[in-house]
Amino acid sequence: MIPREIIDEIVFRNDIETVIGSYVTLKRAGSNYQAPCPFHSERTPSFTVFPATKSFYCFGCGAGGDVITFVMRSENVEYVDALKILADRAGISIPDDKDERAESGVPRKRLYELNLAAAKFFRECLFDPKQGAEAMEYLHGQRQLDMATIKHFGLGYSPDSFWALTNKMTSLGFTEEELIAGFLCKRSQKSGKLFDLYRNRVIFPIIDTSGNIVAFGGRVMDNSDPKYLNSSDTPAFKKSRHLFALNYARKHCAERMILCEGYMDVIALHAAGFENAVATLGTAITSEQARIFAKYTKKVIICYDSDKAGQNAASKAMRLLGEVGLDVRVIKLNGAKDPDEYIKKFGADSFGRCLDDSKTGFEFRMDKILGEHDISIADEKIKASFEICSMIADVSNNVERDIYVQHAASVLEVPVDSVRNDVGRIRNKKLSEYKKKQSKDALLSIKNIGDRVNTDSAKFVAANDCEESILAMMMIFDEYRHGVVTGGIELTADDFVTAFGRKVFETLCELENSPGGYSRAMLGQRFSLEEIGRLEKIEVERRQLTRNDREVFDSCVKALKAQKAFGADVKGQDLLAMIRQSRADKQTK
Repeated sequence: MIPREIIDEIVFRNDIETVIGSYVTLKRAGSNYQAPCPFHSERTPSFTVFPATKSFYCFGCGAGGDVITFVMRSENVEYVDALKILADRAGISIPDDKDERAESGVPRKRLYELNLAAAKFFRECLFDPKQGAEAMEYLHGQRQLDMATIKHFGLGYSPDSFWALTNKMTSLGFTEEELIAGFLCKRSQKSGKLFDLYRNRVIFPIIDTSGNIVAFGGRVMDNSDPKYLNSSDTPAFKKSRHLFALNYARKHCAERMILCEGYMDVIALHAAGFENAVATLGTAITSEQARIFAKYTKKVIICYDSDKAGQNAASKAMRLLGEVGLDVRVIKLNGAKDPDEYIKKFGADSFGRCLDDSKTGFEFRMDKILGEHDISIADEKIKASFEICSMIADVSNNVERDIYVQHAASVLEVPVDSVRNDVGRIRNKKLSEYKKKQSKDALLSIKNIGDRVNTDSAKFVAANDCEESILAMMMIFDEYRHGVVTGGIELTADDFVTAFGRKVFETLCELENSPGGYSRAMLGQRFSLEEIGRLEKIEVERRQLTRNDREVFDSCVKALKAQKAFGADVKGQDLLAMIRQSRADKQTK
């Protein structure tokens, strides 16, 4: 456990608006700041930073908390690791905790050390004239990579052996538990012995933006399957939240980034001078990765293979990248299946011109639709027209939508008004369906159905309402916490109906009784990120109300005790009378 005084100092020396401002672009909104949320896709900012309370909250996805919570979410780390990141940022020294463990029982730092040792071993094998001859011929001969590029990306080779890496790592003092946790080895079900997962493969180290080797990818040297083997998620690595070569590309991508499909495409582009290229790690792009792009650049040019699978993947990538507000374009490589082959055939200058001539997302999707339908045939033309109109109907900007209408009418050779009317009809239908869904979601939200943070809230709606009011006021106002702890206010954990409410109440009281008193920063040790977001939500809502005085607090306590005492037997009108004061102030803002 990190001492309380050090945690307080870390939070004090890391202004939340400065820290968050290093991840997203904040804009002043009165006394607060706003930005598009970095944790979910949106165009209209719903993410707010509150300097006065040193907290943040997204009114769209419910993420919230303090500067520690923000780093936990952004860097995908646990509470202690987030504190260490902030401590390094502020130049604060934290006592080393040798007993700190990740979920697997292996410290994340230890996995970094393991991966570094493994990368050195793979590199030695590649440069060994006997062991690495075939792999070096593949990289240097067939793929035409120079030695500088091979060394720059730390490429290596895993021998065609079941125990080469296992024996080397254990000789360096790494345990079997650590090798399994790092996805470098696996235990045989037959013999019970460890064996290497990467065998006879060219190795691609995956490096995070802090310079840590977090995982590996491996391409097999023979025709066995799978062709590519990528690390599974480990305590040090989540593949959906990393991009290959981002550690290099982030220094060259202010204006645009290139998204490729594979490791070799990225390496070939970097070698040709396009150092803003990255790739996903053996999977289709995720929403988390789309938000990573939005942190570093304004425009993304998708450069996927020209086959059907590559084009379908490009469509998904365009949607996810567009949702986070990026300018998305697609490159068309005539005469080559991928950028590596194209550069070998036509050169880097020609590829650069292809980048400049890349198509907008609309042009790409429209070409794709037209390629699937023969518009010289009436039925096919009608189908293509419907798909194009449906696509245009999703565009929110009126001017942009009208430009697309005119372009589609020209290509389809039909009157502009016909396309415009069809787009309007489809758009109205989609808006109607959206409103119905919103109404249904709002109804479910009112009844607390589907609440995964407080699973009891749907069963005890009125009691939960009282609990949230009480807890929010206890978090905001010292006098209510002090009154509860000293006995001046008669309220105990037994008065709470929901398990979540009881847990929060007990934590607030425990922290208030501790030597340092209550601190928002300490909540991250006790609650999950989703729970912290819920606490921030009820506090933000409470601060917006005009009345938070002792009369309101007492009325909430009284109503909660009544609900606890009588439960489901309390009649609606009787209960309404008991909690009227606790709810009346919610309608006055």
